[in-house]
Amino acid sequence: MAYRKLGRDNKHRRSMLATLTKQVILNEQITTTDTRAKEVRKFVDKMITYGKKGDLGSRRRALAFVHNDKQVVDKVFNDLAKRYENRNGGYTRILKLDERRGDNALMVILELVDKKSSDKE
Repeated sequence: MAYRKLGRDNKHRRSMLATLTKQVILNEQITTTDTRAKEVRKFVDKMITYGKKGDLGSRRRALAFVHNDKQVVDKVFNDLAKRYENRNGGYTRILKLDERRGDNALMVILELVDKKSSDKE
């Protein structure tokens, strides 16, 4: 599988992607650069697919990826899996913003497709 290196070594990249994945799941949206969002989207979709499977092996794989953060895994398996049970993938959307002032990197909002109605304003 081809992936982006994002200018980091393997351990730093894996940790950064796990942290961004946790933030997307907990907050249901984040603001980040375009390349990071495109890379994180794969992992968020994979976590929700694990939640939809719902078996013990999937729960352990999810826990291993997010560094044993039980709060994130509980939200995936209890809340998000039920919310997306009739959807076959495509759980995230990328909304483009302006460029960042310092380095002109394209900024985006990465969010879950069907956010809770209380979050929409």
